[in-house]
Amino acid sequence: MQRMRGPRLTRRQAVATLAGTTMLAATARAAPEAVAPITIVINQSPWFAGFRKTVELYTKQTGNKVTLDVNPFAGSLEKQRTAVRSGQSPFDVLVINAGFFVEMYVGGFLQPLTAIRPGFTLEPDVYTFDGSPWWNAATHKIGPAAGGQLLTVPINPYIPLLHYRSDLYKAKGLKVAETWDELLANARVLHSPPRMYGIVQRGDRGAFNVTYDVLPYLWSHGGDFFRDQKGGDFTITINSKPTLAGLQTYLKLAKVVGHPHTAAETQADVIQAMATGHAGHIIAVLAAGTFDNPDQSIVVDKVAFAPPPHAPGFQTSPPLGHWLGGIPRNTPPERQRAALAFLDWFQSKAAQMEYARNGSPPVRRDVLQSELAKEERFRWMKPLADALPFARLCFVIPQAAEILAVTELRFNQAIGGELGPAQALNTMAAEIGKVMASAGVNAPRLPDLPTG
Repeated sequence: MQRMRGPRLTRRQAVATLAGTTMLAATARAAPEAVAPITIVINQSPWFAGFRKTVELYTKQTGNKVTLDVNPFAGSLEKQRTAVRSGQSPFDVLVINAGFFVEMYVGGFLQPLTAIRPGFTLEPDVYTFDGSPWWNAATHKIGPAAGGQLLTVPINPYIPLLHYRSDLYKAKGLKVAETWDELLANARVLHSPPRMYGIVQRGDRGAFNVTYDVLPYLWSHGGDFFRDQKGGDFTITINSKPTLAGLQTYLKLAKVVGHPHTAAETQADVIQAMATGHAGHIIAVLAAGTFDNPDQSIVVDKVAFAPPPHAPGFQTSPPLGHWLGGIPRNTPPERQRAALAFLDWFQSKAAQMEYARNGSPPVRRDVLQSELAKEERFRWMKPLADALPFARLCFVIPQAAEILAVTELRFNQAIGGELGPAQALNTMAAEIGKVMASAGVNAPRLPDLPTG
């Protein structure tokens, strides 16, 4: 490196330089030894850019090579399924979504992390996301309290948050909604189609699209897929009255203050509607980096965040859409050690602080509650920290993909008007019943809802 001469530093500049050097040293404090190159398979998502920058920091600090295999959501899932069933996985870290991690656990496809490094554990401030990193293979139970082995390290804490136009709230004298009725009232004030819609909702069918975005409505009315998945009561409640009430709330918002083609709206469409000034509200995974980027948004510094609303007598109920990093059993031991070296570095506070600065939400409580949260660009940290304690898993059973194939179609049909809401839920109940019966699981059904 060529040595360069320049002006002498003032005392203030010297202190600032020292502080920066100290920060970088702290970030590198847990830098692992040189290890084998690894490949991470991951989905393309709003938080991917921040993850990529953080991986680049890791490679810069350690010299360890990391290749990212980036795919659409469904494509990443299929690659992972194929990889763990092959003779040797081409991937060393699988970035697995909350909807499908149990499938990997039940199949025994992931190497317990303590088998790679005895004594390895999550750092105390890392969120445990409803116990999802641990799995008891004998009892098929989630969590450390169930005697589970640690199989994964959290990668991203995504849950849906209410995004709203703070500038318009201020101009109209609106108060942040806590209930769905309050959200409807606020959205009415902002609704002026086609220039602006009071709310834009995702309704398109995919691997885990519309179902995920409908769940905050269902759960916050007391609805659900089953009576008690964790407790082993698989009575199908998708066609219960509380579930119907939640779906009707979603549909009412879509009809009264929503986009005219909600059933076709993708996550990218929803985010774009807010970024281009055509949405007063969205409920989506965090997209603050997009909205505050002047190259992507005309609403820079005009979007604020809050936990999703709820029905009276209930609480906010965001579904966990988080991501977990697991290591396949069918990779060589040296690559397993290299993969764990990256995951261990990634979970550290210093790395997570940089992850946040790079635009991705961190998986550590102490980072969400750090001095960063006081900065305007991190105004999403407090709402995320407020909502995470209420977030819970969507599925703890391996039949998630089959159930989602049912719910994605039927919710989309209900939103598009092809099926009435009660008819859609009754149809789901019958079809989920067949899925569970094929798996040999006792899953009684409730009587059909009236459709008249």
